[in-house]
Amino acid sequence: MEKDQIIILDSRGLISVTGDDAKEFLQNIITNDIEKVNKNNSIYSALLSPQGKYLHEFFIVNVDKGYLIDCDDKSKEDLISNLSKYKLRSKVEIKDLSSDYVIGIINLEKFNEIQAEAGKSTDTIIYRESSLFIDPRKKELGARILSSLEKLHLTIKKLNLKIIDNSKYFNDAHNLGIPEKGLLNLKEQLFGLEANFEELNAIDFKKGCYIGQENTARMKLKNKLRRRLLALKTNEEIKIGDDLNFGEIKIGKILINNPYPFALVKLFDPNFSDFKDKELYCGNAKVKIINNY
Repeated sequence: MEKDQIIILDSRGLISVTGDDAKEFLQNIITNDIEKVNKNNSIYSALLSPQGKYLHEFFIVNVDKGYLIDCDDKSKEDLISNLSKYKLRSKVEIKDLSSDYVIGIINLEKFNEIQAEAGKSTDTIIYRESSLFIDPRKKELGARILSSLEKLHLTIKKLNLKIIDNSKYFNDAHNLGIPEKGLLNLKEQLFGLEANFEELNAIDFKKGCYIGQENTARMKLKNKLRRRLLALKTNEEIKIGDDLNFGEIKIGKILINNPYPFALVKLFDPNFSDFKDKELYCGNAKVKIINNY
């Protein structure tokens, strides 16, 4: 993405978590440390099952009286349901604000320019009353703007930005090994560490307990990570549930299909180094791994 371009994502949900107990409530359930979130810093985090399996991934941004959660729109209602399940007697209000916000993506160079103009050096800034923050997963994915549609269009006009097709963003994320499409297919299919949450800065191993922490910590401590979610490239159609094969050996399973496919891939028996650069197969489809981890 060029410096004068912006991408508008139409596949995101926005949830507010506010109230006297909002910080403690989130701290007790999410994988990252909510203490890191303030007006100068935002985080990427996840909600796991009690067994440590993938349920949801999201960004958390500080706002007055609480937090905004930037999540996949297709899993938004399920995330609200899961958050509400853990609410119990906490003084917390959970609201769907998706209709009030849109997400814009600009490149890092443009963010740095806005940052300098505002006299800031932090990864999260407020620009024209909108939160603007560097993607905590990979800086190569630029910065995100959380804004009302009206304010975002005024910002686009002021910065003289050109709206481009969002496929550029999805291609970049895929090439970095970060799934943006088909996230619902990951639910309870892999552990948080297998989803690369450690590498993408979604887990804080120094914080206290959270949902799924026990299995996650055990896998980390005993070095038991034996599979990993990896991006694939292919010119042919592959289907969710297809086996990924190295010769006659099954080494993985397709969890997200075209156009941005991902598979849960074995790291041992055979060793990942034996096939990471080789031509693999899903049925008759030729496939190669995009190795970012």
